[in-house]
Amino acid sequence: MEPVCIENLHILYQSLDFLVVNKHWDIRIDSKMWYEKLTVQSQLKYRFPELADPDTYYGFRFCHQLDFSTSGALCVALNKEAAGRAYKCFKERTVTKAYLALVRGTVTEKCMTITLAVGKNTQEGFTHMMCAEGTVGCDNAKPCQTDLTVLQHGLYKGDPVTKVLLQPLTGRTHQLRVHCSALGYPIVGDFTYSFKKDVEPYRMMLHAYYLRIPVNPELIEVTAPDPFRPEVDPYWVPIDTIHPLCQAMKQMTHKALVSERSRQMHEQESSPKTMETSEETEEQRAVCQQWLTEWAGE
Repeated sequence: MEPVCIENLHILYQSLDFLVVNKHWDIRIDSKMWYEKLTVQSQLKYRFPELADPDTYYGFRFCHQLDFSTSGALCVALNKEAAGRAYKCFKERTVTKAYLALVRGTVTEKCMTITLAVGKNTQEGFTHMMCAEGTVGCDNAKPCQTDLTVLQHGLYKGDPVTKVLLQPLTGRTHQLRVHCSALGYPIVGDFTYSFKKDVEPYRMMLHAYYLRIPVNPELIEVTAPDPFRPEVDPYWVPIDTIHPLCQAMKQMTHKALVSERSRQMHEQESSPKTMETSEETEEQRAVCQQWLTEWAGE
């Protein structure tokens, strides 16, 4: 991917209600800082000035978050009604997200489920970080889960690394980065969670590859091109393949589809009376808003 600039906003999906863009690495989604001129928000305003909504603070309704250093699929709602439908999907956890990453070391297990709770790091000098349960100073750790599938083993600039597919089944802040680091496989180029040791790579190797949001009656399903290929980054040299990416994605999306159909059948079996009276309480909405805020995934 070429260096970031105001003009190079890559569109993955567009409809009357939604946009999905391929966010560049090392760019914020939005910013309140006057000196930060280049954000996804400013790129959108430059490319689609007619779609900016003056009733919103940032001009656009971002349906979820991606870290400054993370690239990949980012969904934007183009009106209030569409944002509400997307909100419902996140609230009911029917959204499926998958990330690609290069991690330091050789992950020996082919697949694993990581269930370490993640909380705020309260140690002096680390308060901008999250941490895994059991870490000294870890406060208010919340349950979370990440499914990891090993795709390839190889080398990055001669050092052993593993290409993995990560599916966050919860959405805690920095979840993927904390989980990988806690297992001893920090993401290549993650300056923060390598404790300022991994400084040479040109970017953090974490990419939001797949996004599926069933915003009835519309289905948003996109992939953002894989940046971790030798023809894109020649420093990455795959040696052996454990799971082909297409095969791993097929298995993951099949599980998501089965889960969605099961949920739909359950809803159909519910009585209309129950459906009508199950209004969202203020407490439930507050919990959901917090969860949406935390849906960084990485």
